[in-house]
Amino acid sequence: MKKFICLVQFICAFTIVISAQESNHSHALGTSLQFPNIMGYQTLKCDLHQHTVFSDGDVWPSIRVRESLMDNLDAISLTEHLEYQPHLGDIPNKDRNRSYQIALKEAKDHNLVIIRGSEITRAMPPGHSNAVFIQDANKLLFTNFLDAYKEAKNQNAFVFWNHPYETPKNDYISFLNEVNKKLLDSNLIQGIEVVNTHNYSAEALQIAYDRNLTLMGTSDIHGLIEWDYKKGPKGPEGHRPITLVFSKDRTQESIKSALFDRRTVVHYDNTLIGRDSLLIPLINECLVIKKSFYEPISLVLTVVLENVSSCNFILQNLSQYTLVENTDLIEIEGKSTITLQFKTKEILKQLDWSFNVLNAVNAPNSHPIVKKRIIL
Repeated sequence: MKKFICLVQFICAFTIVISAQESNHSHALGTSLQFPNIMGYQTLKCDLHQHTVFSDGDVWPSIRVRESLMDNLDAISLTEHLEYQPHLGDIPNKDRNRSYQIALKEAKDHNLVIIRGSEITRAMPPGHSNAVFIQDANKLLFTNFLDAYKEAKNQNAFVFWNHPYETPKNDYISFLNEVNKKLLDSNLIQGIEVVNTHNYSAEALQIAYDRNLTLMGTSDIHGLIEWDYKKGPKGPEGHRPITLVFSKDRTQESIKSALFDRRTVVHYDNTLIGRDSLLIPLINECLVIKKSFYEPISLVLTVVLENVSSCNFILQNLSQYTLVENTDLIEIEGKSTITLQFKTKEILKQLDWSFNVLNAVNAPNSHPIVKKRIIL
């Protein structure tokens, strides 16, 4: 009888533990994307260009939600092509909002924001654009592309130009044609993809700066994230491109406001792309000085540096002091800690350390210089 009672007590205790675990259940993996908050803003990891079988993608909308949860994303948009519907023979898509509705239902028990969006699909010019935060995708269906952009504006959407390098010449050079100039002049486009899938466009980045546009980076996923970005061309350490949005909170209104205010940095292939005003504070929050000290009877300053983000960093030491074990190049992996030893020749009370972040881009062919004050 005592054995039976003990068994019952064990089962009850085990059930309580499992229930507690399920109540805090998360799909996020150990390799999921992670970035710190900055400047009083929440750093939200967003992928606002994805496809499902409701346009030319290969998966059901619920799969996109699960993939996003595994990557620890905060917000997504399933931006189905409005006009290009190759699966109509199998999936009569009479309601262009359907993939959004399915994703919304799948995500209802998770902390993932689902943003309604669509892709306005035309040959270049004007090319493709995503309209996100729309009210009704069906109302964007027009023969004339300009009417679709105007309707997106009527719905107070945020619109960004997709893969602007896809030109008739197929030379991967982004440039402003007359049609897209008019769309920009009419404030019908507010952002531009500087990264789409595995492609980075320095020309698109320059267009963004010239026209004061929001920087966007997206996966434009059609197949599986696991294959296209982790087990496929980019290898096991790969990740999808995302837009880091610096938002006041996790509401759609705040995310939308942040996009219109150009508060974004793009994360692509372990590279950060953005304006210095956001990029440098982000890097400073990612790289944290944990300890700094001199060993007894030593003129070598030891600094313990922690990377709290999931992004690897490649730093170039610009200090007047050389390092004991490193050349001027310093690599620190995501979610890791390294020890640096500066040959200071004397006991310092503080060190103003400057370094170039080689895997960050603040303008075409340019990298930001970050400064950290090390106080002993």
